[in-house]
Amino acid sequence: MEKIKDYETALSELKTIVSKIENDSVSVDELTKKVERASELIKYCKTVLTKTETEVNSALDDMVDLNEDSDD
Repeated sequence: MEKIKDYETALSELKTIVSKIENDSVSVDELTKKVERASELIKYCKTVLTKTETEVNSALDDMVDLNEDSDD
């Protein structure tokens, strides 16, 4: 399988795969490979989103802590 470069690339590829499957543009022979690749892309995107959410929440918590410290 091809290495995933970044979130945007993964999402774009995933959308392409979904579109091809929805439009019956994928042969039965290709279907298994496309579904496996889609699964890999979904897992990657979910990991990136979870990590980003954690980092954003941490940054927001830090801002709240700084704000509370300045109120004292």
